[in-house]
Amino acid sequence: MSAYSFALCNEVLQPLNFEAQCRYAASLGYVGLEVAPFTLSDNPKDITIEQAKTFKNIAKLHRLQITGLHWLLVKPEGLSITSTDVTVQQKTVAFIHHLCALCAAMGGKYLVHGSPKQRLVVGEQTHAEALSLATKFFAQAAQSAHQFDVTYCIEPLSADQTPLINTLAQAIAIVEEVNHPALKTMLDTSSAGIAETASIADLIDQFFPSGHVAHVQLNDPNRRGPGQGDMQFGPILRALHRNNYQGAIAIEPFDYQPDGQACAAHSIGYLKGVGEIQ
Repeated sequence: MSAYSFALCNEVLQPLNFEAQCRYAASLGYVGLEVAPFTLSDNPKDITIEQAKTFKNIAKLHRLQITGLHWLLVKPEGLSITSTDVTVQQKTVAFIHHLCALCAAMGGKYLVHGSPKQRLVVGEQTHAEALSLATKFFAQAAQSAHQFDVTYCIEPLSADQTPLINTLAQAIAIVEEVNHPALKTMLDTSSAGIAETASIADLIDQFFPSGHVAHVQLNDPNRRGPGQGDMQFGPILRALHRNNYQGAIAIEPFDYQPDGQACAAHSIGYLKGVGEIQ
């Protein structure tokens, strides 16, 4: 038996409804779903706590858990962590506070802050000015996460997606500056495979002992599922095991080949097989 627990990022199974996503993910052996709020509502700020609890119960009926949230700022439109507009800043902070509450009500443990289009260097601001605004935002997000007993994770993303926070070292610098126990970073193997110079296994050995890295998403740098590209995931799983990583490992492809359901099936089958070879 594989020693690893895998969650599936639920947008992979669209357009199935949430109950059907749970049924299918459970049939493949996933332990949970990592949920993108925009898949549940065109305006996630209108999702109520009671609705969040209903999603939790639907997952539970299929012996799954909602492990956390990701793709946080896709909807509603107009949000940004680098905008100089105070109204936009306030709306973004308030929305994230709401998502932290929803995450907790769904039984989730973490939120992954990727959302590259909502963390750009805008207008005539400098990179340093944008980074300062982002850091201020993450400090506020950490306070909301702490209130609801969840962890807020900064996701380093490759430079082809955003000019802001591309490497684990850059994310950890923010985590250390904010210095709040509810703020961490995470590892996305697709972006890391593009943005980092070290191997993924070496990154895990270097940075995970610090305690600053709280979550992992697996995907190939070609944006397909694990096992559908050149990245070797056996050394990655062994490094996670070596560093006593305890969380669910989320599978997050973007290019679903041949389709979402088949990609989800191939990914977990490949990873479970690789994970058994220790």
